[in-house]
Amino acid sequence: MKLSIWDLAIDVGLISVLLLVGVILRAKIQIVQKLFIPASIIAGIAGLTLGPNGFDLLPFSELVSDYPTVLIAVIFGAIPIGAAKVNWKQTFGRVRNMWIYSMLLTMLMWGGGAMIAYILLANIWDIPSGFGLILGAGFLGGHGTAAAVGEAFSGLGWEEATALGYTSATIGLICAILGGLLLIKMNARNNQTNFISDFKDLPNELRTGLVPREIRQSSGSDTVSSNSVDPLFFHIALLAVVVMFSYFLQEGIQAIFPQISIPLLSLSFVVGLLVQLTLNTTNANDYVDKRVIDRISGTATDLIVAFGITSINLAVVAAYAWPLIALFIFGVIWAYCIFRFIAPRVFHRHWFENAIFGWGWSTGTVAMGIALLRIVDPKTKSTTLDDYALGYIGMVPVEILIITFGPIMMMAGTGGLFSLILLGASVVLIIIAAKSGWLTSIQETRNISRDSNVS
Repeated sequence: MKLSIWDLAIDVGLISVLLLVGVILRAKIQIVQKLFIPASIIAGIAGLTLGPNGFDLLPFSELVSDYPTVLIAVIFGAIPIGAAKVNWKQTFGRVRNMWIYSMLLTMLMWGGGAMIAYILLANIWDIPSGFGLILGAGFLGGHGTAAAVGEAFSGLGWEEATALGYTSATIGLICAILGGLLLIKMNARNNQTNFISDFKDLPNELRTGLVPREIRQSSGSDTVSSNSVDPLFFHIALLAVVVMFSYFLQEGIQAIFPQISIPLLSLSFVVGLLVQLTLNTTNANDYVDKRVIDRISGTATDLIVAFGITSINLAVVAAYAWPLIALFIFGVIWAYCIFRFIAPRVFHRHWFENAIFGWGWSTGTVAMGIALLRIVDPKTKSTTLDDYALGYIGMVPVEILIITFGPIMMMAGTGGLFSLILLGASVVLIIIAAKSGWLTSIQETRNISRDSNVS
């Protein structure tokens, strides 16, 4: 079928209608509010049900499954753009511990999924060599990373990986919501939350998704005059340049080295760093508003979730149903163990707020982690997001290496070695942190939270 510009316009228009329906349902339906279901998930489920993979009532084009690959490049390219310079002397201790936690989450979720598939699932079911990476790609990475890993696996001959990755990301989002709400209720009763005492104390805008006029905040400032170019387009243009150069760089590398498949998101982050370096060198960074960049990145995230769920191939999911269920059960238990036994040791202050953010991230997406954090810290009194943003800079190269070389190693039959490297590195990091005095006992951390709430 010949595709045209109108296919893109219709796809975006249809997903926009479904997103608006999701916003309305979140604002009006009480059960949706109680479960804090994002509009993007509602839109994605509706698109899957009514689109080509469901009842085929909505005329989505064949491009639907390709959009997340481009959108995740936007998100990773946006990470370094507009980043402020940091006073590391004041924030090093907090950021260090957040970096440790982020590293452990990343290596344990990717490595744990690869290991359980290698030593258990592969001995029960006939599954591809890279099946274990579906957990890390979907739960920890989300729909965008699932698209990137699926693209890498497709280049290595396993085309079903993308649909399975999107399924993993969708199930992960549901687990993040339901599990996160349960953890919040339980820990609020035990005085482990620092900023809310009861789940019923949450502001109404968090439930409905609609922000009252008197507490609305600006999404950014005009850094260039609209007489020259619209300020919003100026920021979009920066990210468009990053993605475009990343694409040409990917094509050039593949032309020279056909056997190497580097995900677009990896190159996008590198190009984004180079663009930010150029902005800093020329003092042009003063005209980049990080809030506007984050809004564009947030838009890309919503679209990734909606398009990703819409493009799930249910026939492929059904063919791998039982090993997928087993992998997901392990993933939820594994993520809870990280939440329960590692987070209280790493974070000495506001441990639960940091940990619930990590739960949302390790089972759903960073956006879901932020949503859960806003429930327990509605006035943003903790430094969780600031610490994450800084710590993530040091963690991204590891994540990119995993996404880039993980599929290659798994399909080459070295999945056991890949998982041992990640899990072994996690153990080494824990030992170093413990010997350096950066970790504390779980009970001591919980007592600090309980005492601070009582006082």
